[in-house]
Amino acid sequence: MSEVRTATESVPQIHHYINGTTLQQDGGRSLAVHDPAKGAVSAHLALADTAMTRRAIQAASEALPTWSAMTPLNRARVMFRYKALIEAHFEEIAQLITREHGKVIEDARGELTRGLEIVEFACGAPHLLKGEHSLNVGNGVDSYSMMQPVGVCAGITPFNFPAMVPMWMFPVALVCGNTFVLKPSEKDPSVPMYLAELMTEAGAPNGVLNVVNGDKEAVDTLLTDPDVSAISFVGSTPIAEHVYSTGSAHGKRVQALGGAKNHMVIMPDADLEGAVEALLGAAYGSAGERCMAISVAVVVGDAIGDRLVDHLKPRVQTLKIGDGLAEKGLEMGPLVTREHRDNVHRYVDLGEQEGATMVVDGRQREFRGEDGYFLGGTLFDHVKTDMRIYTDEIFGPVLCVVRVPDYESAVALVNENEFGNGTAIFTRDGDAARQFTSDVQAGMVGVNVPIPVPMAFHSFGGWKRSLFGPLHMHGPDGIRFYTQMKTVTARWPKGVRAGSAFNMPTME
Repeated sequence: MSEVRTATESVPQIHHYINGTTLQQDGGRSLAVHDPAKGAVSAHLALADTAMTRRAIQAASEALPTWSAMTPLNRARVMFRYKALIEAHFEEIAQLITREHGKVIEDARGELTRGLEIVEFACGAPHLLKGEHSLNVGNGVDSYSMMQPVGVCAGITPFNFPAMVPMWMFPVALVCGNTFVLKPSEKDPSVPMYLAELMTEAGAPNGVLNVVNGDKEAVDTLLTDPDVSAISFVGSTPIAEHVYSTGSAHGKRVQALGGAKNHMVIMPDADLEGAVEALLGAAYGSAGERCMAISVAVVVGDAIGDRLVDHLKPRVQTLKIGDGLAEKGLEMGPLVTREHRDNVHRYVDLGEQEGATMVVDGRQREFRGEDGYFLGGTLFDHVKTDMRIYTDEIFGPVLCVVRVPDYESAVALVNENEFGNGTAIFTRDGDAARQFTSDVQAGMVGVNVPIPVPMAFHSFGGWKRSLFGPLHMHGPDGIRFYTQMKTVTARWPKGVRAGSAFNMPTME
């Protein structure tokens, strides 16, 4: 296992996982990794330079011919073993997520479960890689398609899901016959390292899955190196635009998921208690550090707005917040870094200055110990669409309530936003719900479901400035992204047929 868990020094070192082993980079730049619940340095992370990043790309390039030539069935068998290993180490991985990210342990387990579902999806890839076949498109002519790997792929992933988002990418890429270089977030790198080690233990040849820990230098190397064929990215919109434009300019296939400002429309006939409970989890779960978090509640009519805020206020004030590894029954942990916590704090200041009604002030919460990166949940009412707390992606435990007079105004408000990641409607009216799913301009829509993240066998992605590139993550789009189609049209002359064979045919 990686050095972050086995080093004996007081502050362990995290390096890189390349060609089936941990590679140490002597000298060079490094940064501290923190336990956000304690505010203490938990490790030092070596940042890969261009040379180290290219070593990972080279390892993936050298492993590609053997791995891509392996039958889809045998690659899937590696995934089956990988699934079993993740299940065997499930609790250890979940605790690593909580220790470096800060989300409560129940949320960490949920994240890992959703990542594991992608591995289960990848186990069925032999069926998904079949292609198509047409007999006798002409006289004695057949036509068929082949789904072939694209080559060396790279993934650049964010801090908020250190297990799930990498697992959106590399299991699908690998089972399609590609090799992979992962550049995870430098804020919580231990879980991606662990996942790569388990892939080697599952039987993937050395170099099939590599991890480089780094920052912009590593990213720019992946975006421009000619041996990298495809790039997957999840993060903020400005960086997603950079990744998409730079990678595309260098001839790469790119899928880049950007930011979000997710709205939940609450109709007058909604189940109010259900809407309140849904909002609490969707807005404040994982301290709001989710690309699918609901950050705006759009209430249709003042009557339902008043009732909603009255019900939300005491629940937000009493959110159970603390160290996810030290306490049970928590609802929210710390934010990932001191800098991010302070940035969210500034947005709360700004919302107050802009004139939004402060219902619950998360800055006033007191927590045991002063060193963790904690912030209480904040609730604003009467938020206007020109306020920065509405326009900007805060990525923290801040919920804005916007009031509109009718359904049409609610849909227009959602559609006018620059982001189109996810949205939801809460109503008992089937006609309104059906119309909303058709009218709203977002990639993922929930009906009485606040966070409509699709299952692994569907695809994840938004619209507008929440996605750059034509294909979404995992599911059918994931298979399409990590393969290139080749169509063959063939005519064979009549010839001598082979003799008899008496063995059982197998796909080895």
